[in-house]
Amino acid sequence: MGNDLILKGGLIATARSVREGDVLIRDGRIAGLGPGLESEGARILDCTGKLVSAGFTDIHVHFREPGFSAKETIRTGSQAAAAGGYTTVCAMPNLDPVPDCPESLAVEQALIDRDAVIRVLPYCAITRGRKGLELVDMAALKGGCCAFSDDGSGVQREAMMREAMTLAAREDCILAAHCEDESLLKGGYIHEGRYARAHGHKGICSESEWGQIKRDLELCAETGCRYHVCHISTAESVDLIRGAKAAGVRVTCETAPHYLVLCEDDLQEDGRFKMNPPLRSAADREALIEGLRDGTIDAVATDHAPHTAEEKTRGLAGSAMGIVGLETAFPVLYTALVRTGRLRLERLVEALTDGPRRAFRLGGGLRIGTAADLTVIDLGQEYVVDPSRFLSKGHSTPFAGMKVRGRILLTLCEGRVVYEYKD
Repeated sequence: MGNDLILKGGLIATARSVREGDVLIRDGRIAGLGPGLESEGARILDCTGKLVSAGFTDIHVHFREPGFSAKETIRTGSQAAAAGGYTTVCAMPNLDPVPDCPESLAVEQALIDRDAVIRVLPYCAITRGRKGLELVDMAALKGGCCAFSDDGSGVQREAMMREAMTLAAREDCILAAHCEDESLLKGGYIHEGRYARAHGHKGICSESEWGQIKRDLELCAETGCRYHVCHISTAESVDLIRGAKAAGVRVTCETAPHYLVLCEDDLQEDGRFKMNPPLRSAADREALIEGLRDGTIDAVATDHAPHTAEEKTRGLAGSAMGIVGLETAFPVLYTALVRTGRLRLERLVEALTDGPRRAFRLGGGLRIGTAADLTVIDLGQEYVVDPSRFLSKGHSTPFAGMKVRGRILLTLCEGRVVYEYKD
């Protein structure tokens, strides 16, 4: 058929295998998968030797709009996502106005409808204003959001979290928690470890994360809530979640590329190494890699958190928390973990596609009948990470200058070209 497109001869990547084949796209959907596909009058895109994957899904990004468009906008954030191979992202509610009622959610959704180049799914807050004092009306909001989170701050009071989980279980919503016990922070801003001690910095203890996860897992077992743990960074967090899953608790979790590739030994006196949670110890990093390998960690999410250049040039102590990650996630992970033999390519693909989609009940994926959300990657192309070429407004990344392999060549969302690499 004349409007058909065939991605010809690529290496089709799924969680189970990487094998040569074709993808037939018709009317924005996948109409065929396998070798030797033909369609009269179809456009042919030669993908010989290139990896063809389902479009990546990131269940934790910050697009900063409405309220903070100097840092990022729906348009620039979604363009950056497309350049990183992403076709679906879930945007956190650290916004102004906070999406905590239908009216404020509508403000964000109008911007998404107008400006997003890929699928952007908003979060709603767990509590009004993300202040931890009063629950939102989940029943009124759940149809317009992917999940509920107070990301940027943990729900401090156990009674409030129990009430939130009880409501979420009743409404069959996902509660996504930023786990951080503020009583243990004590002004810290990097990991409480060797680097902090050697350089006179205030440290953040690991228990500030895993202690709240432990509390929440007990509440989750009690309430039956669907519970997702954001950006885990410690070995204890991995162990707690592994044990809870074995016990049948309805928990999923994510970590981010920087926690899998870097640790406190890589820190420099530069704001591009400052994020929350912080880079932990080498032992924590190894535990996270093992958790990703064995499936304890469901998804890799970038926690893409852009700031202005001025906010990120005040050193470790003074810079804002957060780095960008959408345009570097695949090449960094492929280079640091797959090419070194630490992780199978199929498992990396799963953690960027089926894993997050399962966790958030998003459907789709690389199968006949689903939306043609696809990314084409040249695994052999080597280049140096150059933030000046990012489409994101944010340029602060600890991976600047890293030599990587794995160039995103093409991203399709519902069969539409939303990114094409041009040298």
